[in-house]
Amino acid sequence: MQNTTKISKQLSFWLRHCPQDAGLVLSETGWADVGAVLKALETKGMSCNAARLGQVVASNDKQRFELSQDGSSIRARQGHSVQIDLELAPVTPPHTLFHGTAERFLSSILDEGLKPMRRHHVHLSGNPDTALKVGKRHGKPVVLLVDAERMVAEGHLFYRTENGVWLTSSVPVGFLARNSGKV
Repeated sequence: MQNTTKISKQLSFWLRHCPQDAGLVLSETGWADVGAVLKALETKGMSCNAARLGQVVASNDKQRFELSQDGSSIRARQGHSVQIDLELAPVTPPHTLFHGTAERFLSSILDEGLKPMRRHHVHLSGNPDTALKVGKRHGKPVVLLVDAERMVAEGHLFYRTENGVWLTSSVPVGFLARNSGKV
């Protein structure tokens, strides 16, 4: 049985960034045909059937993927660098959201705010523990507080994916704080 992490990483690459690497065509809303995905995995030497793919989707710790109701299509829930429309409606976030990053990126963030970089949105979490886990993936972690309430009051939009990730186009420096004080 193929390693779940390996399959998950391959799916992230194809469904978020480079569908053409697998010969996949994403719909406008990011969906790919499951049969084509399974064939592409086989081509890459990763044995996977529809049931196994369902297990990979269900067991992903961040719930990065979703299957269509009939199981014929799959997509990534967020994190895309390819142009797609996730069909998310703006929602009102909690007063404060959190962003986990590595200390080595803090200087740039303090100068420029949070930017989506190669993605469509900045990713935020609803709790500091999740943000801390994200920050740890990139080095010595730093958790930034985002004044989402004030951002909404000033016209910024927020979206929430099915797996609880908060998205916004950017977070200017003036809406960020570290720990209990202003950055």
